[in-house]
Amino acid sequence: MPQVAAPLRRLFPLSQTLTLDPLLHLSRCLFSSSPASSGRAACLRALAHRRHHHHHPRRGSSTLRKAPPKEDMEKEVAFNRKRAEGKDGGKRGAMELKTRRLNPVNTTCYVQILGTGMDTQDTSPSILLFFDKQRFIFNAGEGLQRFCTEHKIKLSKIDHIFLTRVCSETAGGLPGLVLTLAGIGDEGMSVNIWGPSDLDFLAGAMRSFIPNRAMLHTHSFGAEQNAYSSQSKDTAVILDDEVVRISAMFVKPRYHDEAGSLNGIDMKPGDTAIVYACELPEIKGKFDPSKAAALGLKPGPKYRELQLGNSVQSDQFDEMVHPSDVLGPSIPGPIVLLVDCPTQYHMPELFSLRPLSCFYEDSSEQTESAKKVNCIIHLGPSSVTKSVDYQSWMKRFGAAQHIMAGHEIKNMEIPVLKGSARISSRLNFVCPQLFPSSGFWSVKPANDVMENDKSTSLEACGNISAQNLLKFHLRPYAQLGLDRAAIPNLFTYKDIVQELVSEIPEIREVPEQVHQFWQNNVNDENTLSPAGSHNQDIPSCVEDATKEDMEITFLGTGSSQPSKYRNVSSIYINLFARGGILLDCGEGTLGQLKRRFGVNGADEAVKSLRCIWISHIHADHHTGLARILALRYKLLKGMPHKPLLVIGPRPLERFLNAYSTLEDLDMQFLDCRHTLKSSVEAFLNENTTESATPQLENTMFAPGSRMENYNRKPASPRDTTALANFKEVLEESGLEILYSVPVLHCPQAFGVVLRAIEKVNSAGKVTPGWKVVYSGDTRPCPALIDASRDATVLIHEATFEDSMKDEAIARNHSTTKEAIEVGTSAGAYRIILTHFSQRYPKIPVIDEVDMEKTCIAFDLMSVNLADLPVLPKVLPHLKVLFKDELLVDETDENEIQEAAVY
Repeated sequence: MPQVAAPLRRLFPLSQTLTLDPLLHLSRCLFSSSPASSGRAACLRALAHRRHHHHHPRRGSSTLRKAPPKEDMEKEVAFNRKRAEGKDGGKRGAMELKTRRLNPVNTTCYVQILGTGMDTQDTSPSILLFFDKQRFIFNAGEGLQRFCTEHKIKLSKIDHIFLTRVCSETAGGLPGLVLTLAGIGDEGMSVNIWGPSDLDFLAGAMRSFIPNRAMLHTHSFGAEQNAYSSQSKDTAVILDDEVVRISAMFVKPRYHDEAGSLNGIDMKPGDTAIVYACELPEIKGKFDPSKAAALGLKPGPKYRELQLGNSVQSDQFDEMVHPSDVLGPSIPGPIVLLVDCPTQYHMPELFSLRPLSCFYEDSSEQTESAKKVNCIIHLGPSSVTKSVDYQSWMKRFGAAQHIMAGHEIKNMEIPVLKGSARISSRLNFVCPQLFPSSGFWSVKPANDVMENDKSTSLEACGNISAQNLLKFHLRPYAQLGLDRAAIPNLFTYKDIVQELVSEIPEIREVPEQVHQFWQNNVNDENTLSPAGSHNQDIPSCVEDATKEDMEITFLGTGSSQPSKYRNVSSIYINLFARGGILLDCGEGTLGQLKRRFGVNGADEAVKSLRCIWISHIHADHHTGLARILALRYKLLKGMPHKPLLVIGPRPLERFLNAYSTLEDLDMQFLDCRHTLKSSVEAFLNENTTESATPQLENTMFAPGSRMENYNRKPASPRDTTALANFKEVLEESGLEILYSVPVLHCPQAFGVVLRAIEKVNSAGKVTPGWKVVYSGDTRPCPALIDASRDATVLIHEATFEDSMKDEAIARNHSTTKEAIEVGTSAGAYRIILTHFSQRYPKIPVIDEVDMEKTCIAFDLMSVNLADLPVLPKVLPHLKVLFKDELLVDETDENEIQEAAVY
């Protein structure tokens, strides 16, 4: 490997290796005091070496230095230029489309509830149709990947994905899932995605940030959604083979005007819902050898031909033997219906669907074509499914087992992501000041309906509420019916604490020790700083802060893809009475808001958002955006409000504009390059001429530099309306300025600076406003160091461990040490590290000398401005929670690979 001083274009070729976590090396230092633990670390290191096609030797000390002269900035930054310019994509061949050899004799088949969103009501549950050799998923809402990781459902086994609607509620997890599958194996994998013709709009939107068209194998069906049409009553048979026959029936909402006539003008493409019918082949009757012998057949191949449905010639007589002569009566194949009726406006169309008539027991059109339905899974909300009309319609299916899988209040206090709930509860026990209770835990005993009955026997048909991982067996026929064996055991906050105290007895004393930090005089820096640290004056904005000034909540602290313990990137800046701001909005952001603030609290947070700022176009930083925007539109519909300002890279605008054909997003876009510091300052000073063109002269991307091409594409046309909205956002949020900083990661990647206005107390004392800087994804970047001077808080990515510096350079990310050096060089008061690789998602080690101002971010951690002096003192106590745990995620090795697009 060339040395650091070599020319950049030769020094950092695109690495094809996989990402490892900065936590691996650091956790080994923290926890490996015994030969056994050393052996574990050695094994993990061997695994890392095996999975990386080439492992480079560790480099020397960081190239980062304090405040280098601007003319030397380029020389000081080691980075992958091709990745920064977006030229590292396209080397991968065509994705391998998932195909499997069919096995018509499936010994096992069931449908299973995958309870995404059942606790937070942010997304639709998914349904798994399982066969021995095939897997089908219905709906891929946000959190599906994380759910599958938690419950060891292998994504690599999925063959087809079906959508009951094309919207953020049912498809919010689809982009991330597609990208994850693309990273599995040497060539990557791609699945078939099915949905109504609206799916074409979603696929077009996703292609604005999915780099390889081969990743998307979409199949749309049904009439074009340009108007209400009787074609919506047709049935589309979309799969029909020896394993299963899947057909789709279309349900459109019927909106009426004041005169009561049909009016489809207000309909959006994403409003169309689908009812899926899954019909298994009939079960052949039992073969009777005595009948075969009586008809002159000898045991042998002809027996099998008859069992396969083929006639054969008798061995003794001059006659043909037919299957009906030797087989008992066949048993009709089991049938499952998946019904998504999202609103009351869909009910009239659903009730009048003619293709469903063959499934009704009370139909006047009963013929030989009548079919018995064994199980119906209802995905609509309880406000629809519990209505009198809907309940009457359900009775038409006779003895079918109805499973109500839509949102119900009683599921809201039972966390679906139990691993995350467990670690959050443990952190809450140790330090409730930084880790408030998630509000999942019920004061009252669980509802009797939700008690975990492990019975696997066939139950009487009726209506039951879905439970997470509930199964309905379809084969073998002897097990036909409900199976609750896989439903996770219920647990409470008290259970988790008792488990913790049993595992780590000394943890009993830690909460009181942590509590004392808040009891002590927060103005005494000697009390709050670790022993031997250099005293640092508390900024006046912190010294005079109240609890209602500003709070930072980390909604996602992992990189690339969601994991069991860490969601992908998102930070909520809570300004309390002044609203809030989201910095990045990865998949699952809404669910995390609801886990932190409760369902109602999250709705209030979404309604009061002032703007959303997105750092770059990689999917782990923005695919939760559509769900947030769609919910905000729904919550504020009929109320006076303005479109929400979204600030991001220009490719994001293309995605949002394309997606808005599916759902009303009610947003206004502003290009990050119109929010560079020079442009914002000029605009705020009403010098609109100067702000028309983004100014890069004072950055490392200035014309004439080697990085000029990095931002060579022009910014989007200047939108004066969006800029005026931006100015109002600053005023309403109490911000003096918000500006974007170009950083080194991919084309149009940015960090952001927020600085609050000055405060004047009743005595006339003027206190400078706080300053928060967020790096986004980046290499150590001199431009960001300049922007972070004297920051109150610097939130910096720390994707890699220190020994993985070569990998950090190849992927244009930072190591833990480099991130801390950035904050130290900038003189930031507090440094919070985030964006950790997902393989080892617990806690890294920081040298004692670095702990005076640095902390590690965890999901759902809330850091109040007034609590910043205490922050570094808490970290050593949090380490006690993880001292005995092996820091290996449960994700399958083949499914943790991080796609190069991140």
